[in-house]
Amino acid sequence: MTTVDGRRNEDVWVVIPVFNEAPVLESVVRQVLTVFPNVVCVDDGSGDGSAEAVLRTGAHLVRHPVNLGQGAALQTGLTYARVQPGAQYFVTYDADGQHRIEDAAAMVDLARSGAVDVVLGTRFADHAESVPLIKRLVLRLAVLLSPAGRKLRLTDAHNGLRVLTRPVADHLQITMNGMAHASEIVSYLGRSKWRVREIPVSIRYTEYSRSKGQSLLNGVNILFDLSVRHRGG
Repeated sequence: MTTVDGRRNEDVWVVIPVFNEAPVLESVVRQVLTVFPNVVCVDDGSGDGSAEAVLRTGAHLVRHPVNLGQGAALQTGLTYARVQPGAQYFVTYDADGQHRIEDAAAMVDLARSGAVDVVLGTRFADHAESVPLIKRLVLRLAVLLSPAGRKLRLTDAHNGLRVLTRPVADHLQITMNGMAHASEIVSYLGRSKWRVREIPVSIRYTEYSRSKGQSLLNGVNILFDLSVRHRGG
């Protein structure tokens, strides 16, 4: 449970929003725990045994009685993590097995360097060809539709792998419950003076995630929520 340079990660909390991910969740959480000892999973009204899978790993579990959306789950998890003793770095991490723990560790190391306040993962630096075509087009369009994303010169505004330092987490308040929470975070960062950097990460589009239809459905959700957000303000 150490970083590359040997420092321990007790000051890092990984926040994993969960909705019906029982088939893969236990293995995902156990892998995260090999590097980061503090993990909180927010079960967002799952009905498939996801909560029981979390409990088998020994990770922290917070439960929403009904499904409120990924944005709400992230806010609940960050609120929980921020009150834990010694918490200084906060990683948001998807539950479906698409992220690599090596990427999360590299992002935390960059945050520890003091050079940046926020580290965002991007799929479009070294591994764009691995992203399904439809999702690639939707995500590119989402960046173009985001003034804050353009200001920050982001290439991937909707990657679920992020690292926030303590000051950023203390000030961030996610109010968009659905997929638009990612746009809300980028908008907040664009208005702030926080130092933001993207670094390349790999996404594993597995048979499991493809079978759930996440690539197309999430892309449609992103564009729908963005359109609603723009109409509202």
